[in-house]
Amino acid sequence: MERALVIDNSTLIIRRTVAVVLGAILVAAAAQVAVPLPGTPVPFTLQPLAVLLVGGLLGARFGALSMILYLAMGARACRCLRRPCPVRIARLFGPTGGYLLAYPVAAWAVGALLTPGRRPGENAPGGVVVTPGHRPGVSRTPWVRTALAVLAGLVLIHLGGLAQLAILTGNVSGAGAARDVAVPAR
Repeated sequence: MERALVIDNSTLIIRRTVAVVLGAILVAAAAQVAVPLPGTPVPFTLQPLAVLLVGGLLGARFGALSMILYLAMGARACRCLRRPCPVRIARLFGPTGGYLLAYPVAAWAVGALLTPGRRPGENAPGGVVVTPGHRPGVSRTPWVRTALAVLAGLVLIHLGGLAQLAILTGNVSGAGAARDVAVPAR
């Protein structure tokens, strides 16, 4: 016997809004755990882990919306971008700005890769198989899909950070060390 869960449209909107806000709060809380690394202005934080979790749990659209909300909270003067800055939106253009700006893209990518997609199929009505990862006979496990999604998210975050550091230092080799980038005083 199958049961269907029927949720009112207004309840669904409230649940999604709360999920987006909680995702932004999770990343803000993860930003408070930071370990400074010698020789670089970019500290080690738990933010990438939180971004990947939010993207995987909320999906592509709502994960990206949650990260956009997080960036808006930080630009608006919330302490979630870790260090105080006279003009908080300036943090997005500093040494860590590339990482921060890549968060919505990474959350979207993780959510999109973890959501069972559509692909051409000969046995399905209309030629489309809706959930290929859950069909019998598919050899890929959910772990492989999850690992690839996490790897893609991490690569996107670090490419965004490397791009910003390369712009600030003037070359890609200098961005790897990031020693020439001025860090604002705390």
